Order: sequence, then structure tokens, then C-alpha cells
Amino acid sequence: MEEAEDIGPLLKLSKRGARRLIQRAFVLAGRDKHLRQSIREAHITTRWVLEDWNLVWTVVLDRGKILFERRPARKPDLTLSWRASEQFFQQAEDGTFTDQSFDLDGKLELRRLCEPLLRGFFKCLARVLRNPVDETGESLL
Repeated sequence: MEEAEDIGPLLKLSKRGARRLIQRAFVLAGRDKHLRQSIREAHITTRWVLEDWNLVWTVVLDRGKILFERRPARKPDLTLSWRASEQFFQQAEDGTFTDQSFDLDGKLELRRLCEPLLRGFFKCLARVLRNPVDETGESLL
């Protein structure tokens, strides 16, 4: 299967398709040894929100493990919010994120623990967007 150079057409994803791609990216990020090493001391619960789609999920960092849940956390340590899903997916394509690209609420001193997760996640999401299949070759879309 040929990899696409541009993810532009994928920005018209359904919510279900987007959630599946995001979940797959977290699975891949959880397999990254360098990322797991950088969060080995962390034990925090984060809520992630794409406001325009009203799409919410939870990511728990538990001593080197990354746990993804489709349900929103009731009392997260940090909440990361993007106003537009297009902006969220553009960050994945660019491989960068800035302080101005998302809102952060909660225990801001924990941000330094989330930065390696954000970098690793967006790297994996870019890879999944270019090739949206699971480990068995089934399409995620």
C-alpha cells in the first residue's frame, strides 16, 4: 500500500474513524521504549478534548505505561483541549505542538511529564494518518 504524502483528505474523518486512529496512535506510543522510559516516574490522569467534535478521551500515565480510555476522566490531573480538530490533526502532520495550539487546565506543574507524551503521540499519529491500518492490516477508517 502506497503511503500518502498529505493527510488533508483525512481531515474529513468521521468521529468514529478519528477515535480509532487516535487510539491506535496511543497503542503505538505505548510501545515506544524511549517514551516509556521518560514517563517511568509519572502517575497522572489526563483528559483530552477536541471541542468542535465534542470528542473526549482519557489517557493515564502509570509508571511507564500509557492507558487509553474512551470515557472522559471525572477528576483529571490535566485537561488538554483543542478548539478545532483540524488544528489537532495539523499538529500531527507537522510533528510539532506549541503552547498556543491547545489549552491546558489543571495541575500545570505536571505539564513537563506530558510533553514527552505529546511529542511521541503526535509522531505516532502522523504515522497512523499516513497508513491507517491496524496490526492485522484492517483499515481503521
